[in-house]
This record gives sequence, structure tokens and C-alpha cells, in this order.
Amino acid sequence: MPSNLTGSNSTALSPDAHYNFPALIFGIFLIIFIICGNLLVCISVYKEKALKTTTNYFIVSLAVADLLLAVLVLPLFVYAEFQDGVWSLNMTVCDALMTMDVMLCTASIFNLCAISVDRFIAVSIPFNYNRKHVDQRQIGLLVGTWVLALAVASPVIFGINNVPDRSQRECKLENESYVLYSSVCSFFIPCPLMLLLYYGIFRGLRRWEEARKAKLRGSMQASQGLLKAADALTPPLGPPGSHNEHKLMELSLDELVQDPEPQPVRDSVASRSEPVAAVTYPNVSQNQRYGRTRAKINRRERKAMRVLPVVVGAFMMCWTPFFVVHTLRAMCNTCEIPSALMSTVTWLGYVNSAVNPVIYTVFNTEFRKFFKKFLPRCYCRGN
Repeated sequence: MPSNLTGSNSTALSPDAHYNFPALIFGIFLIIFIICGNLLVCISVYKEKALKTTTNYFIVSLAVADLLLAVLVLPLFVYAEFQDGVWSLNMTVCDALMTMDVMLCTASIFNLCAISVDRFIAVSIPFNYNRKHVDQRQIGLLVGTWVLALAVASPVIFGINNVPDRSQRECKLENESYVLYSSVCSFFIPCPLMLLLYYGIFRGLRRWEEARKAKLRGSMQASQGLLKAADALTPPLGPPGSHNEHKLMELSLDELVQDPEPQPVRDSVASRSEPVAAVTYPNVSQNQRYGRTRAKINRRERKAMRVLPVVVGAFMMCWTPFFVVHTLRAMCNTCEIPSALMSTVTWLGYVNSAVNPVIYTVFNTEFRKFFKKFLPRCYCRGN
């Protein structure tokens, strides 16, 4: 969301104008990297069955916002930076650029908010949460992110940038009140909301894990008590202190926690030389099934949560400097903010669109497997 695409002492396309070739080279490289990385994310979710989860559909929406930013916004931004910040195109194009830039940057953070809301629901009501297919609630979140992002950006296209004495050589958001409004809506409200939601998610997961361990501990103690009672009523099936008896009695809670479907009890009974009549205990069996289900959901949520805080952290690291400088410039008319600083924080914000695919590759096993499988195939076809 660049507020200014001009240098303070620039002249419009004069013969001795300074052209910023490093910005052009870096900009072209950044555009290519963003397009390739985020396109690969979209293809991986489309192609790979293991990646077709509701969380990854939100990630695809985020990748689409980054793709559109690389296609619709960055080329014009790089063009202006190459000309040392001078805007040489029509002001209608400038307003369209500002609209798309505000909308897509806002859509990115709103998508991250939608992901955090979706994760909070998955942890709060896990048994009613659909992980494989997008339901109406999730469709509403996805659509809502883009509608709200368009609503935040729409004043630009409706003429709020048309202020008196507007310079034709720079492309920026002209209305200072709108700068504050868009910054608050796009960043300063969503970011604290995300942090609160993730705090609630991690607290919920911790309580969930403690409750599950307590249930497993109770189930294990009940099972051992019942097995001891059954052994007291039946003749010994092996020499005292046999390996199977020790194996049965030495089951630890940690083993049950790590393996949601523990086998040692079943194996130790099955390995005895004489048949034993099966005895079922409905309450214990129900608790064990409940514990196994919670364990599977807990592992799945922890796996999904491993990458998302990194994505949110990267977004805040890249965009916080921009929004702080951007807002300060609108609020303080007497503050002298160097154009080089404004350009730097804007570039840093755009770099975030290239960072997300790298994060998925490093922190998500399924994405990493697909990327390794897909890229060599593309390389071979290219040769």
C-alpha cells in the first residue's frame, strides 16, 4: 500500500533523470519469485489429496492475494521506482493502482485473520469442525475477507484521491484521513485480534492436552485394575513374572499419549498359550475411543498450528514498519520522513508476498514433499 511513489527532488523524465536500475532488477526478480512460489502453493493444494484441507484453502486464498499483488501492483510500482519515483502515467491508472494495492494488502491480513478464526473454531468445537470440506461458515469467512478488503479500498476508486492541487508527477494516497482509516482497518485492528485468537488457541490446546492425559491415566488405571481382577479369577497362564506380565504392568502413560492406539495390552493377552474369554467394559472402551479421537484431532491441530504463527509473525515483521511510518506521515504534517525510508519499508512489505511459500516449504511436510516431487518434474520437462 505505497503512500508515495515519488522522490522528493525528482523531475519528470528529463534527459539527465536518474534511473534506479537496482530497483528494476530486484523488482523483476521479486515479481517472478512471488508468482512462481504462490502459483506452486495453489497447484500443490489442487493436485495433492493430503493438502486438500480447509486450512489450506485459506492459504490458497492468501496465495491468490499475493499473486494478484505481483501481477497488478508490483509492475507499476517497480516502473515508478525505476524512474526514481516519478509517476509518468495517467492519474486514473494511479487511482486504480492505489485501489488494488490497498485491497490486496488488506485481503492478505484479512485472510490471516480468517485463518486464525477458523483455527480457533477448530480447537473450541473440534468434533463439529469439518476438516476435509469447506462448509458454509468457512465459505462465509473466505468471501467476507475479500468483500471487506474491497470495502476498505473502494473510496479510492470513487474519487477520494481527487484533491485540489494534486501533483501529476506522484502517485500516492492523497487524503490523510483515509490513510489513517485504511491503516486502522487493514492493520491496527486485525493484528491485535489475531494475536488474541492465537493466544486463545494455544491455551485451548494446552488444556485439551492436559484433559486428554488425565482421561488416559484414568482409563489405564481402570484397565489395569480390571485385568488384575480377571487374573485373580483365572488360573495362571504362564510362569509368575513372565515377560508378558511385566510388559502389561509396565505400560506408561507417555506410551499411551504418544500412540493413540496402544497395542501392548492386546498383544500380551493374545500371546498367552490358552484362550481367554473376551470381557468388554463399555465405560473403559468408550473412554479409550474418546481419548484416541481427541489425540488424533490434537495432533492434527498442532501440526496445522506449527506453520501459521510463523506466517503471521513474518507478515507483522514485514508490514509493521510500513504502517507505522505510513501512519506517522499522515498524522504529523511537520515530520520530515525521507523518501528513501518510505521506499524501503514499502519494499519490505512487498517482500512478504515472496516469504510465505518459503515458510510452507520449511515448516509444512506435505507442502515440502509436493514441491520436491513437482519441481524436478518441471525441470526435466524443461530440458
